Amino acid sequence: MADGLLRGRRAIVTGGAGGIGSAIVAGLHVEGAAVAAIGRNPSVVAVAAGLPPSPMAVGVVADLADLAACEDGFRRAVEALGGLDILVTAHGHVLPQHSASADLADFERTMATNLTSVFRLSQLAYAEMEPRGGGKIIHIASMYAFLGGLRVAAYAASKGGVAQLTKSLAIEWAASGVNVNAVAPGYVRTGLNRHIWDDPERAGQVLARIPAGRWGEPTDVVGPVVFLASRLADYVHGVVLPVDGGYLAR
Repeated sequence: MADGLLRGRRAIVTGGAGGIGSAIVAGLHVEGAAVAAIGRNPSVVAVAAGLPPSPMAVGVVADLADLAACEDGFRRAVEALGGLDILVTAHGHVLPQHSASADLADFERTMATNLTSVFRLSQLAYAEMEPRGGGKIIHIASMYAFLGGLRVAAYAASKGGVAQLTKSLAIEWAASGVNVNAVAPGYVRTGLNRHIWDDPERAGQVLARIPAGRWGEPTDVVGPVVFLASRLADYVHGVVLPVDGGYLAR
């Protein structure tokens, strides 16, 4: 993808140190966007520093589960970029556990990280985009927005919420020129689901259902995000796009 679909655009990617997030940071940058990667892990700074110097790339450390830190990190990123055209919320938290004995504090932490912060970031992005005549907001949901998740009830609930949030914001903000869409990855080989692909029996069951015959890689998510972030998707609103190797189709 070297044709510069996003040349001159300014993008924030949250979860920029994660497997999918860092791939999206690199993908948007290749397409010509200046990028600010936000994340709790200080390695977001190294992710940004590892990209070519033009267009600019910057890492911003912030704990997005803490709303004050989330807002501060967002504002520092916008200040560094000099404005905002694209927001990609790729951060996420999962803590596999049996629902019957799950700790309520863990549930609340998951919802705060995966859903509440996504809503707040969307509000902040809209406030930047609407006066400029539009922008693109892309959430990273999950196939668990469509399916239940084994021993990840909080994560599945939060991602279902992200899908519904995406649709609701899309119909409110479309007339302002702000496109809100989501990508729903399937089984992608990242640290977030290591508990699955480190389990030979479970990993085998998953692979047997994927028509593409392989797990996804973080780079598989990049193309759909670039499309939704570009002018090619100006008439696309409220879509939750599965990127799952055909898993949901079976």
